[in-house]
Amino acid sequence: MSRRSRILFPVMLAVALLTLAGCKKKQPPPPAATAPAVTAPAPTAELSASPSVISAGDQTTLSWRTSNATTVTIEGIGSVPTAGVRTVTPGTTTTYHLVATGPGGTANATASVTVNGPPAVSVPSSNMTAEEEFKANVQPIFFDYDTAAIRPDAQATLQKNADYLIAHPNINIVIGGYCDQRGSEEYNLALGQRRAQAAKNALITMGVAASRMQTISYGKERLFCTQSTEQCWQLNRRDGFKLAQ
Repeated sequence: MSRRSRILFPVMLAVALLTLAGCKKKQPPPPAATAPAVTAPAPTAELSASPSVISAGDQTTLSWRTSNATTVTIEGIGSVPTAGVRTVTPGTTTTYHLVATGPGGTANATASVTVNGPPAVSVPSSNMTAEEEFKANVQPIFFDYDTAAIRPDAQATLQKNADYLIAHPNINIVIGGYCDQRGSEEYNLALGQRRAQAAKNALITMGVAASRMQTISYGKERLFCTQSTEQCWQLNRRDGFKLAQ
């Protein structure tokens, strides 16, 4: 080998090694850590009926409570608040089905009401006063929040009230509209008046003479319950009936 070759060979070898090192494939960086997915909590639902056994024509009260739900429905009633109470008058044995839906899924609850045959007609005791007999036969009706619309269960109660009043044409009544404690005094006085008038209008269509009925609004002045719960608010959203003096 010539002297020139002995000099060029190491140089060429070094260049080749450097070229191979530069062509070595770069390794990709490790993947970035991903945050764990946040799972929405699953809804819960409870539904009960009290009493669960009634006679035909009587009422029962549905009570329900849910959590982590955005929409709640009860079959046969429709959309309802996430918690509340509702008076119903089922004509036959019925199972009420509640569905609570939220970002975390769906929850279900049921409550059954057994409806027996119509109760025997009771004859008022001779010792019962006119006012006691009136209170036993003319019942209050209840409303949903911030409305004077007559609910189906209230319609059934008003029909019973109308039947009694028609059978006792000498009785005159006062219909009082009540509200729960939320909202201003002025607003609730107006809402209470609309509720009382709504009951009067319904009784007129059922055959009770308008001249026999007066209306008054108590707004939120006369509360039947003072706790800040939906069950308590429901008791205060009502129309009451009393004998006119």
